[in-house]
Amino acid sequence: MTRDYSVLAKIVRQSGLLRRRYAYYWARLILTVIALGAVWAGIVLLGDTWWQLLLAVALAVVLVQLAFLGHDSAHRQVFRSRAWNDWTARILANVFVGLSHAWWTTKHDAHHAAPNKEGSDPDVSPGVIAFTPAVLASRQGWRGWFAHRQGWFFFPLLTLEGLNLHVASVRTVLGRGVVPHRRVEAPLLLARLVLYVGAIVLLLPPAIAGAFLAVQLGLFGVLLGGAFAPNHKGMPIVPADADVDFLRRQVLMSRNIRGSVVVVFFMGGLNRQIEHHLFPSMPRPNLRYVQPIVREYCSTLGVTYTEVGFFTSYRIVVSYLNDVGHQARDPFSCPLAAQLGR
Repeated sequence: MTRDYSVLAKIVRQSGLLRRRYAYYWARLILTVIALGAVWAGIVLLGDTWWQLLLAVALAVVLVQLAFLGHDSAHRQVFRSRAWNDWTARILANVFVGLSHAWWTTKHDAHHAAPNKEGSDPDVSPGVIAFTPAVLASRQGWRGWFAHRQGWFFFPLLTLEGLNLHVASVRTVLGRGVVPHRRVEAPLLLARLVLYVGAIVLLLPPAIAGAFLAVQLGLFGVLLGGAFAPNHKGMPIVPADADVDFLRRQVLMSRNIRGSVVVVFFMGGLNRQIEHHLFPSMPRPNLRYVQPIVREYCSTLGVTYTEVGFFTSYRIVVSYLNDVGHQARDPFSCPLAAQLGR
């Protein structure tokens, strides 16, 4: 099993799909920044009108696309130079999106290292949502009532995710923990957040400004959280003491989402989550070319490769969250039981 990934990695390296895609990324970076400028020009020119809420929607979409580009750069998909990737991601996150690059990479790297593993993956750690039977059993009273119906609250909760991401970012850069380049991140992040809110408040009447911020933050959370959630939620939860080889750890705990170019756009290419987890530094546009290679290789090994439709993925997520006590009762339910045993 330890050789399985090495064989696949050699095949992919020889295919040339790990090469950088400079034209693709430069075009997306430039066009997305232009779109951001156009939205702000529209805000200034449109003035005192409730039509500004349409620009709030547009701003949320553009900021999510910038976040996806920051994600790609943090994974070193964009440039050969590690420094260029890191600083591009840092600027995109802090200056444009208003999120701490240090906070995001620490959390996201832990997720990639052990997806859906209890005690290791922060995305399934105890929080508002209970992802494991043990956490579910500990919820009593109104928290227990909520936990047994949490799937129905999943999308409403996503509207608060944008605010949550900003708060977590500020707490990180102002906290006592180790934050790489804190002296750069802290002023950039805080200046961006203050100037953004200040500009909206100065340019728009109070009622419209409040609604604008609510729509932008709410939709930003739904779009960003909605792009990540269907890729792992509802897949097997791995016990803290389990030892799974790299290939199966990434494939069996991930789910691909079928869809058109619209799905690819709004999910930032993360709909091909299995390929992204196996080759996180592979440029986003190459994931569709490596997918047939990975799928065929998994079939050869007898490793279950999961891919579902867009709406089906969300039905799975909601169903799973509403019935964590039963659906996650055995972390090694099919397909893991048949392939790895206990």
